[in-house]
Amino acid sequence: MAYLPITLFSIVMGLIGLGIAWKECFQTSSVAQTLSLAIGIVASALFIILLGAYGWKIFRHASDVRAELHHPVRLNFFPTISVNMLLLSVFWQSIPILAITLWTAGMLLQLVLTIYVMSSWLNHNHFTIEHVNPSWFIPMVGNIVVPINGMYLGYVEISWFFFSVGLIFWLVLLTIVMYRLLFHEQLPLHLTPTYFILLAPPSIGFVSYTGLIGGLDNAARLLYYCALFLMMLLGSNAIRFWRVPFFISSWAFSFPLAALSIATIKMAELSQQSCLIWLARLLVTLLSVIVSWLVFRTVQAARQGKICIPE
Repeated sequence: MAYLPITLFSIVMGLIGLGIAWKECFQTSSVAQTLSLAIGIVASALFIILLGAYGWKIFRHASDVRAELHHPVRLNFFPTISVNMLLLSVFWQSIPILAITLWTAGMLLQLVLTIYVMSSWLNHNHFTIEHVNPSWFIPMVGNIVVPINGMYLGYVEISWFFFSVGLIFWLVLLTIVMYRLLFHEQLPLHLTPTYFILLAPPSIGFVSYTGLIGGLDNAARLLYYCALFLMMLLGSNAIRFWRVPFFISSWAFSFPLAALSIATIKMAELSQQSCLIWLARLLVTLLSVIVSWLVFRTVQAARQGKICIPE
């Protein structure tokens, strides 16, 4: 239990992202809706299990938790807990009391973790430019997720607050991350999948922004097409990603692709472009294949005792 990694919460993000994507992409299919519900239940159960397990780690192995809080990569995965709460609140919108409870808890925790993580960055005694990688976007992504259900629940100003923080600091971090990727050594092999996290901020940003303004404008188009181009760029390096061995960090492929899938579904609805409907279905299919592979490899790694091990 001492070596239970905080990065495991990214598995829930990938699963719930897949569940939402199926729910939104195939709204008229009862089979798809049933599958979406099943995925959502599994993701919810896994989140509860991981939350309990990590809570036990905090209680019994506090020094190991502190080590993760000071780790230049794992620190950025703590907000995956609040992001999961926010995503689950979106998935369970049909149960109002559950949705608002998850959203409120996720929103408050997201604020606390954003301040903590950014304070750690500012007091950068142990951070160097080589530590910077796309996982640094995760705390900002959490802020951009808040408005998705925040607007649905009627919290307009709170939604704008979090969206503003997430979007502005995403742009700031984007320049830093790109500088590190372009002018310094390549990322370690186990962090290669985190390149896909580049997709998440503009994709989620598009979904949140269109919800905030209630439609499609040129700023929304800018966010969506930025995400679409990044997908093309990453897709052109597919062979490179395919050759990377499986790590828990490989789950970084899943949620960003789910975010783009959901953004494409939203873009298709708002723009009435039929080609985007087919693109959305293609992306959801690709996402389903990738998540299935990730689940298989994760179960395989767990059976071999390769998950909860010292770094």
